[in-house]
Amino acid sequence: MRRRWLIIFLTLLLLWVLVAQVNHYLALWRVYLFVGGLYVTYAALQLPLRSGLAASLLGGLLCDANSPVPPGTHVILFAAAHAVLFHVRDRVPRDQTITRVIIALLANLALFLVFSFLLIGLSPTPAAIWPRLIFDLVCSQVFLALIAPWFFALQGRAQELAGLRERSIY
Repeated sequence: MRRRWLIIFLTLLLLWVLVAQVNHYLALWRVYLFVGGLYVTYAALQLPLRSGLAASLLGGLLCDANSPVPPGTHVILFAAAHAVLFHVRDRVPRDQTITRVIIALLANLALFLVFSFLLIGLSPTPAAIWPRLIFDLVCSQVFLALIAPWFFALQGRAQELAGLRERSIY
């Protein structure tokens, strides 16, 4: 169905707005939350390849729009993460929330580390940044673990409301 990617993209837009607001309030304490793993996990585990990849790419464009990174960085990394998750989805119980959360945490860790290694060279003192990056990573992982079940339920419910997914009886 052609609407699948649009429904997921709208939930990603909501996530982007909410995380931007949280980051705005946390800027006072110099904390930055990164939840890139949530942009690709549901789409890679639940949707067909085309629909899921379209949603992940649009989520990457959304994240590129307000990030101080070279254009296309999020798009390329989200596409790579989506491809990896899509190819392992048949080996994991993807209908269980805890599995989705663990996969999102692992994807988020991988994306965060790749972003860090790509951008650390732009700093005049790369070694001094690592404690801050580790703190941001820990905060991001805790935040992701707390909101991921809600976000996956939101994405599933949005699919149901659009008539694109059967309602679960459990």
